[in-house]
Parts: sequence; C-alpha cells; structure tokens
Amino acid sequence: MNRASVIKGQAAAGIILPPLPEDLRRQEAHAPVLEGEPVIAILARERQALDRANARQGRSVQFYDDLTSSYGARR
Repeated sequence: MNRASVIKGQAAAGIILPPLPEDLRRQEAHAPVLEGEPVIAILARERQALDRANARQGRSVQFYDDLTSSYGARR
C-alpha cells in the first residue's frame, strides 16, 4: 500500500489509528517433530503452540474492541 495515500486518507478522516502491536502480527510455528520422540510429547508442544496462538488472537480482538470503543464505532 502507498504510505502517502494512507497518511492522506488518515488526515482527511481526522483520525490517526494507533499501530497494531507487533506481537499481533506474529504467526505461531508448529511444534518441531524430532525423530524417535514420543508422539505424546509432540502433541503436548503442538497444544502449547495452539494455546499461544489463541491467546494472541484474543489480544487482537481486545485491541480491535478497544480501538472501536475509543472511536465510537458500532459493530
């Protein structure tokens, strides 16, 4: 996206949105699979990765909800 266009649009709207926290842009990697390792250990790490991803998604929703409430937006 053209940065100048974004700035121009924000100025025209009179609203400058806060930046999205970098943490919310990160994607969670799958748990590594090590040869000879018990499947239950791999599954446990994969579930931990899923828990981290779900927590990040929850923070994304909270960020958006906080943003919309700050600007009076309706859902």
